[in-house]
Amino acid sequence: MTNEWDADTLFDVFERETARRILALTSVEPLSAQALVDRCDASEATVYRRIDVLEEYDLLESRPKVDEGGNHYEVYETNLDSVCFELRDGGFTIDVSYRRELVDEESSI
Repeated sequence: MTNEWDADTLFDVFERETARRILALTSVEPLSAQALVDRCDASEATVYRRIDVLEEYDLLESRPKVDEGGNHYEVYETNLDSVCFELRDGGFTIDVSYRRELVDEESSI
């Protein structure tokens, strides 16, 4: 992880509706930035800013994809599994869990 979580950071990232929407959409299927712009009802600049922040905290991962026409582009998929926080002794404890990459069944045969 590039950056460490603290309560302020957690709330800053998740208070942004576009960031939450990107995480929700990319938990279902990998999507391109343009597909995220179309589905988030946000400007391209806003979507790219949110993508950058989510990648900075390892909540989003990009990988290259090639379409049928041979064009190369990036698709994004969430790494986030869950976020839990507890309020104890006047402070927050935060636990961010990431998805574990599953072993490709074909490669394990």
